[in-house]
Amino acid sequence: MSACVEHTPVLADDYIRLLCHDPDGRYIDATFGRGGHTRLLLAALSEQGRVLALDRDPQAVEAAQTLMADDPRLQVVQAPFSDMEAVAKAHGWNEVDGVGFDLGVSSPQLDQAERGFSFSRSGPLDMRMNPEQGKPLWQRLQRCREQELVKILRDYGNERFAGRIARRIVQAVAAQQLHTTADLENICFHAVPASHRHGNTHPATRTFQALRIWINEEYQQLHDGLQAAMRMLRADGHLVVISFHSGEDRRVRDLIENEVHPCRCPVHLPCVCGKMPTMRWLQKKPLRAGEAELAVNPRSRSALLRAAICCRETVA
Repeated sequence: MSACVEHTPVLADDYIRLLCHDPDGRYIDATFGRGGHTRLLLAALSEQGRVLALDRDPQAVEAAQTLMADDPRLQVVQAPFSDMEAVAKAHGWNEVDGVGFDLGVSSPQLDQAERGFSFSRSGPLDMRMNPEQGKPLWQRLQRCREQELVKILRDYGNERFAGRIARRIVQAVAAQQLHTTADLENICFHAVPASHRHGNTHPATRTFQALRIWINEEYQQLHDGLQAAMRMLRADGHLVVISFHSGEDRRVRDLIENEVHPCRCPVHLPCVCGKMPTMRWLQKKPLRAGEAELAVNPRSRSALLRAAICCRETVA
């Protein structure tokens, strides 16, 4: 089995400070990755503390074997975090003291050209979080119509030039000229106007993000995973989420806010719905990496951390 590859976890101090409020507690790491946050969480726990970690990437679970062998407080399961509740209950956990999410793509996934996540390295156009399930991106694109693709690029990537890029992608697919990340990067670069090709953001950035979110159903996974996490938290249990782009962060904020302020009655009338808050904010305004962290880990620049606490019993 592969050893657990070290990498630098983002916003590590804030993540542990806001998540680990009870060193004897049970915690779920919804996104093991390569175990950066998991190691820090284990270090903050007592001998009685426990961590159940999930990841749908089989390489991540393989990398976790050494860490699991060295620390009996940890169990790692290959599963999407949308299955969190079922996995936890299978391990005898009906409620937990905290759940942490580190969303997006891990550094090892980006750095492996064969996974197809990055346009900085040429590789097969795959992008599946779990390469054992479903079809790679290049095959999925063969059945994707232009207007559907435009919507994907706009909704998931906020791509300004979605129409131009979608048209070029569909043409390349028809001509059997789209198989690698380099092919897609080249299409995006030449599809945008020349005046937008050399800015701070590469022309392919938003397209790669949008297609990755689409093929992995990331927003549905996020919705289901966060809902499951909030259901599983015991009173005073903590939820911490690190996201990496505005679309992700906005959905995290809104899902938690719906539990913080569930009443939808008109503000000028008495509440008749009877809905009471199940969560309250610990950190509503997202925390960002400081200059010291940015200096050693540039990938933390886009990280946004929000945190909330379960108040279900305190308001019942």
